[in-house]
Amino acid sequence: MGLNEDLERIALQERELELTHLDAAVAWELGSRIRSLAVERGLAVVIDVRRFGQPLFYAALEGTTPDNVEWVRRKSNVVARFHRSSYSVGLKLKAKNESLPEGLSLADYATHGGSFPLAVKGAGVVGSVTVSGLPQRADHELAVEALCAMLGRDYAALRLGAE
Repeated sequence: MGLNEDLERIALQERELELTHLDAAVAWELGSRIRSLAVERGLAVVIDVRRFGQPLFYAALEGTTPDNVEWVRRKSNVVARFHRSSYSVGLKLKAKNESLPEGLSLADYATHGGSFPLAVKGAGVVGSVTVSGLPQRADHELAVEALCAMLGRDYAALRLGAE
């Protein structure tokens, strides 16, 4: 799948994977789904689900490091700033051969896949779900797969194609 196709598919994911609300119970369900998938697959990931400014779910699986914690923080900052997935922002910058806008530090923002916006119907993007520990595309897709399962959506219809 090419860059433009990935960007189109991510935009579709962002439109289609919308919550009715986001509270602690929803965050727990989403985070727990990701954790279960990761444990079943033997993946070492950190998982974070938050409303902006308020962590609601956090888990660090065996094999992760403090570096993963920093990646989560930096990727979720991208979603908070742009209200788009960190992977989408990174791919758009790559397509334009650009870097972060002036004034945004790499110490605080990472445009790598793994943080996905949590949008609530009628309210817009209010938080993010972030995964760190896998290659960026896989981090992104693990979050999308869990959201699809939680929302009763067909993951096969929304997933990114082969690289």
